[in-house]
Amino acid sequence: MPLDIFIRFEPKPGKNKQLLEELTRVIPPSRAEPGCVRINLYESTREPLAYFIHSEWTDEQAFEIHAELPHTKYLLSQLPGLMANPFHAARTTQIA
Repeated sequence: MPLDIFIRFEPKPGKNKQLLEELTRVIPPSRAEPGCVRINLYESTREPLAYFIHSEWTDEQAFEIHAELPHTKYLLSQLPGLMANPFHAARTTQIA
């Protein structure tokens, strides 16, 4: 069953550019993963500034593999110094 992931990223003051660079960097290698159906980066259109990643994976196992790859682990290691709030990914399945 496909798995959709939604993540919100709110930058710390003064860290907007650096957070955006890190998020942008992870998209191409993630798209190249065999289990990635799609992954896109979004920016809020209203305050407060926030970025969002929505990704779809063929199944839970594909996402688990993604979570262990070097580009993902590197991004996760950078987030604490860049984000205003703790990291949280919502794992979802479509119901309608």
